[in-house]
Amino acid sequence: MSKLFKTVLNTIPRPLLIKFSYLVRPLLAFWYKGNRYTDPIDGKKFRKFLPYGYENPRENVLSPSTLSLERHRLLWLYLKNKTNFFTSSHKVLHFAPEQAFYKRFKTLTNLEYVTTDLNSPLADVKADICDLPFANNSFGVILCNHVLEHIPDDTSAMKELYRILKPGGWGIFQIPQDLKRGVTFEDDTITDRKERAKIFGQYDHVRIYGRDYFDKLRKVGFTVKEENYTSELTEEQLDGYRLAKGEIIPFVSK
Repeated sequence: MSKLFKTVLNTIPRPLLIKFSYLVRPLLAFWYKGNRYTDPIDGKKFRKFLPYGYENPRENVLSPSTLSLERHRLLWLYLKNKTNFFTSSHKVLHFAPEQAFYKRFKTLTNLEYVTTDLNSPLADVKADICDLPFANNSFGVILCNHVLEHIPDDTSAMKELYRILKPGGWGIFQIPQDLKRGVTFEDDTITDRKERAKIFGQYDHVRIYGRDYFDKLRKVGFTVKEENYTSELTEEQLDGYRLAKGEIIPFVSK
């Protein structure tokens, strides 16, 4: 199964994967239903989760119903339990909207919800993150998760995110991060898809972020809280929700 998922992820373009996934989700959710693990996003229970990964697939991490990964479920729990995202009025900009969230956020009556991406079929506005078509101080909340590792000039992207965030606004900018690495590694001479996958973990990633990621955001102007929300959860919750212990949520504000 892991080899099949790896092949699919590395050969089928992401926009097509998104469209195809809507057809297979109900089948997967039925086949894997059980009582061992819970997806907190929809509350459904399963005997196991699916594998996922472009280079070295991780076992038991992809929810059959929402297709959420560890980071999605952690973000959902954090938004629900540690912010007013679901209860207060917000104008939200969501980059590369994840399927696990898109329809749920779209129907929330407290949100003015806008999505953006260059290629995603779920994007309301097709836009380059380094040259956004939004006025200064436009949004009270920005969600930009697992996007910046794809962007060659991530500093320009961060500056654009800062520009369009309202004073007093906040955002969450998750990235794949090696917390054992002090300094981010990037090499723009690596352009071969297989080499990128081998070195960066995915064929369309251009860097591996280290702990200095938070300081990169601070240099642009953001106030950054390095939130280790998993430390507030029990071992039973971490395993039952299939979360990555120690994953940091970068919570930014202006």
